[in-house]
Amino acid sequence: MTKEDKKNACLYCKFRDEPFALYDEYAKRHGMRMKTLLVANALFYAKDGMTQTQLCRRTFQSKQTVNVIIRNLLAGRCVTVTEAPENKRNKIVQMTETGRLCCERIVRHITWAEDTAMSRLSAEEQKQLVDLSRTFTKNLTLLVNQETED
Repeated sequence: MTKEDKKNACLYCKFRDEPFALYDEYAKRHGMRMKTLLVANALFYAKDGMTQTQLCRRTFQSKQTVNVIIRNLLAGRCVTVTEAPENKRNKIVQMTETGRLCCERIVRHITWAEDTAMSRLSAEEQKQLVDLSRTFTKNLTLLVNQETED
């Protein structure tokens, strides 16, 4: 590994963390935590709702974190939780009309910002960004999950 590799890893992580800080500040500005924003975003676009497991996978959050967020959204009457018809152990979380009204402007704005930011890249740049981010994440996952640093 070269000095340049280390410098570029540091730069990449800085650039990766900057959008997280933007999401966090945006969520706080609208009276919520970033993780709640991620769940609200997922549920807003899932017209038929999602299971807690699907929400965990979609937002990369733990079951416990998603459960707390769902309980808070339930208390605010922003979501409903019903048994899945095919498996009563699974619960479907679905945004209520109240939840949709509360979140619509916030969720649609962040989605618009993401889509517009991406549209300002050429088709080739978009493909490169997605492909390289995917490859970096695969490499990082393998390395983080290995037991030794060889």
